[in-house]
Amino acid sequence: MSDIAVFGVLGAGQMGAGIAQVAAGAGWKVLLADASLERATSARDKIAGGLRKLVEKGKISAEEAGATVDRIVPVGAIADLAESDFVVEAVTEHLETKLALFAQLDAAVKPGAVLASNTSSISLTRIAAVTKRPADVIGLHFFNPVPMMKLVEIVRAMQTSDATHQRALAAAAKLNKTAVTAKDSPGFLVNRMLLPLLVEAVFVLESGLGTPLDIDQAAKLGLNHPMGPLELSDFIGLDTVLAIADVLHHEFGDDKYRAPVLLRNYVAAGWLGRKTGRGFYSYEKK
Repeated sequence: MSDIAVFGVLGAGQMGAGIAQVAAGAGWKVLLADASLERATSARDKIAGGLRKLVEKGKISAEEAGATVDRIVPVGAIADLAESDFVVEAVTEHLETKLALFAQLDAAVKPGAVLASNTSSISLTRIAAVTKRPADVIGLHFFNPVPMMKLVEIVRAMQTSDATHQRALAAAAKLNKTAVTAKDSPGFLVNRMLLPLLVEAVFVLESGLGTPLDIDQAAKLGLNHPMGPLELSDFIGLDTVLAIADVLHHEFGDDKYRAPVLLRNYVAAGWLGRKTGRGFYSYEKK
């Protein structure tokens, strides 16, 4: 997209790193920010490691991998994102955290830049309202793993301008993603449909109707899903599933989004899925 020279990413976790990788792969200079320069640098190093594996498998060339990594510049403060033309925030799914960060982004990033959030459930209208440029705020919800998943949900806040929407659509196209546009409502399109399935699968497990493998095999072979709901929850992160379920339950007051006690207990135990080595399944290295 011609009006983007510098693409900023705030949050260097799994999602932020994936967004940085695809943006750099699209040819943009990427500023990757986290709470410290060390964390941002570590994320870039992990991206480089993943790209090296793709080179070894013959998926991409060494030159392409090297050029992608070279375009990623780790930074350790929001102020370092000042020159960005388009920023995507990709931090934890927590309302107050996002509101605070968007107020800081608004103050730090140059006028005219788009400020986007990768939120999967939180109101973009509330996020836009804490800035002095609400017309420039939009949702850009990627799916994990970002380099592989083709979909991006574009979410218009009440205040989002048509021009910002068009810039987001063009950015998604440049990133080689298929975009769908949703109105600002909790969960948007995908999670509005997905969360009842995920939480009901945990209720089925909690009720002792089947083992995790039984439940997932039933979904994969009976519903033709590529992943079972418990396996998918482990992949997403049980803390993230719980956070989204709580947002949807609070906003809609509908018990189809209520979180099972078993899910809360897994999160309380720190059994968050793949990222911690244990969730509904064990991922400990043998």
